[in-house]
Amino acid sequence: MEAPFWHERWAKHEIGFHMPKPHAALERYWSSLKLAAGSRVFVPLAGKSLDLVWLARAGHQVVGIELSPVAVEEFRIEHPGESGIDLRCGNFFDLTPDTLGPIDAIFDRASLVALPPAMRRDYVAHITALSEPATQTLLVTMEYEQSQMKGPPHAVLESEVQGLYGAQHDIATLERLEVLADYPRMIERGVTALAERVYRLKRR
Repeated sequence: MEAPFWHERWAKHEIGFHMPKPHAALERYWSSLKLAAGSRVFVPLAGKSLDLVWLARAGHQVVGIELSPVAVEEFRIEHPGESGIDLRCGNFFDLTPDTLGPIDAIFDRASLVALPPAMRRDYVAHITALSEPATQTLLVTMEYEQSQMKGPPHAVLESEVQGLYGAQHDIATLERLEVLADYPRMIERGVTALAERVYRLKRR
């Protein structure tokens, strides 16, 4: 999973992808999943995201997987009093349904867009295998002209989401929002237009 790249980014603390607040899609659309209190939510490639804290405070049991031990240790130092969060250090592809345990929902705002095209089909196949029918996903992707910037984060267009998930998931687009002003580092890297698209997926 391009492990050396991510270990180097965290070692150098080059983590411009880390957001200083929970993602806005959680506040706007998480309730549309209509999950019961105490539902177990999986956050893949979690970093030290504040999304984990938001989900736990919303009443969920949260399990995340993160490759970098630096990220995991920083999260534990920065959030010592948070309960209901099981942030594990390891490779996403090493998880099995038994080691992960049952999950009710998935939040992916930084996983699919972190992966190069060649890895995305394997990622979707694996995360589908980790879930059960009726598992829901709130997925956030980025859409921009890929030739303007080398990812990550990568551009993942709607046609690719349909191709990756459509065979085993019902897909609904909840929002497409122009967000370039929120990502000054991407402007610095040459991106001239950027949108985020939010999907709700339900595994058949």
